[in-house]
Amino acid sequence: MQKNSLKQKTILITGAGGFIGSNLVLELLKTQSPVNIIGIDNMNDYYDVSIKEWRLQEIQKSADKHKDSIWTFIKGNIADKELLDSIFNNYHPNIVVNLAAQAGVRYSITNPDVYIESNLIGFYNILEACRHSYDNGNKGVEHLVYASSSSVYGSNKKVPYSTNDKVDNPVSLYAATKKSNELLAHAYSKLYNISSTGLRFFTVYGPAGRPDMAYFGFTNKLLKGETIQIFNYGNCKRDFTYVDDIVEGVKRVMQAPPEKKNGEDGLPIPPYAVYNIGNNQPENLLDFVDILQQELIRAGVLPEDYDFEAHKELVPMQPGDVPVTYADTSALEKDFGFKPNTSLREGLRKFAEWYKEFYNI
Repeated sequence: MQKNSLKQKTILITGAGGFIGSNLVLELLKTQSPVNIIGIDNMNDYYDVSIKEWRLQEIQKSADKHKDSIWTFIKGNIADKELLDSIFNNYHPNIVVNLAAQAGVRYSITNPDVYIESNLIGFYNILEACRHSYDNGNKGVEHLVYASSSSVYGSNKKVPYSTNDKVDNPVSLYAATKKSNELLAHAYSKLYNISSTGLRFFTVYGPAGRPDMAYFGFTNKLLKGETIQIFNYGNCKRDFTYVDDIVEGVKRVMQAPPEKKNGEDGLPIPPYAVYNIGNNQPENLLDFVDILQQELIRAGVLPEDYDFEAHKELVPMQPGDVPVTYADTSALEKDFGFKPNTSLREGLRKFAEWYKEFYNI
């Protein structure tokens, strides 16, 4: 697969204050300088904004070190079409990575409006801006990379989940919006010859992650002496993927846009691809929680004699949740020679150490 260097490129990253977005910016500054990165994030309060601010401070520190690169942060919403169009007109990004989205399955049940705004209207604005980047003979966007999600697989019985599987039965609004992103991107790739790649992420975790994710929420509750609820009586399996592995995958994909070529009818074959990025080895939720507890004790977040059994409760499944997520990552391995490999213990250790420092325990 043809690889393009990211050096000297102008890269727009939406959701740059988010968990994956901020780590991607840090990785690009560290490994791809000189590079011109524009980040946009609306810094909403879906979770503790101080974590987003901390991530942006880390980016600023890195940008100060890599003086040959340019880092520009814009506070704004991708659902604001005028703002987005002005960013494209001012900066002319070569590569666009759309990670801005309202995440979370459960929140989509109580707050559907924000999913439509961010995941559908916002993504549509991105596609339109990419389309018009070619106006007047301009070179335009070389590659649009966007976040999809493992939740598009819904309650598919066949595992591991392959990108060749039919995914027409979402079990949450969140999943439906992500599947819509893939459909919209396909239409725009076909109509306007835009190279686009969707990435289905599988349960991403790590330091400075999202507090609505189970491992983070569990830690907060255990620290307060509250009881944690383990769904499906602990019989859930998740393909937990460490954030550095996700970012490495995204970085490699960014460098290899799907090739533009015409079919026998002389019309463009859509330069469109979708990949899974996951660990390819689902872990039982109870084992995950057990390792988390060990690492929290090791880091000094919880006391040595913490009575873990007294603080856990096994409960039935939640609406919108699925019992297992399991990624078939063979296409990613074949095309990019990459497979996530961070062990659960290593990843949770880094999270526990960050948590202790961030919350000053």
